[in-house]
Amino acid sequence: MVPPNSNEEAPRNRHQPGAARFDSSSSSAAVPIDSEHTLRHDVVSREKEEFGGFKFGSAFFGWLTATGLTVLLTALAAAVGAAIGLSQSGSVENAADAAEQNADSVGIVGVIVIAIVLLVSYYAGGYVAGRMARFSGAKQGIAVWIWAIAIAVIIGIVTAIAGSQWDILGTLNSFPRIPVTPETATTTGILTALGAAIITLLGAVLGGLAGMRYHRRVDRAGLGR
Repeated sequence: MVPPNSNEEAPRNRHQPGAARFDSSSSSAAVPIDSEHTLRHDVVSREKEEFGGFKFGSAFFGWLTATGLTVLLTALAAAVGAAIGLSQSGSVENAADAAEQNADSVGIVGVIVIAIVLLVSYYAGGYVAGRMARFSGAKQGIAVWIWAIAIAVIIGIVTAIAGSQWDILGTLNSFPRIPVTPETATTTGILTALGAAIITLLGAVLGGLAGMRYHRRVDRAGLGR
């Protein structure tokens, strides 16, 4: 038997992995392709549909991160403030006198420092939750904030019933706190609580979005654009 001519062999499949396949002999019009519709979009959409939404387990760890960082940064800010006051005044008594004479400026600086501490702390908490949950970063940030408010309300109720010794958040200098004692349930205390709630919500949502964005970069690296 005569071996077949190499020129008559069936053409080899020259398609590379991921290359488009089409019938060159077909006379039908090609189906239009949406340039924005890619494999990555399909995969991410299916995964988000299955695993998106609020993840309160991840948010709990985000709240723990935010609370711990709030305590640490507040203590650090207090230590730095005390060190600056002592270095400028020379003694504790002089520093206290200077603070009393400039109560307004000291109060404004303290509010700004606390606002920055809360924003950074809850940004970190939202980032942890968004990074753990992978999808719906803004919702994970809101979930962190919900944990903070829920725990603050519970501790506030316990404090109102059992006494100020149960004000754990106050002891730790953590925020947000619910003003329930006569010393804190003032106009200033209520406005402070509202401001802390708004700042923590903003920080947590921004952190959640940042944590989710990391996974989108991973998806682009693995699945293409």
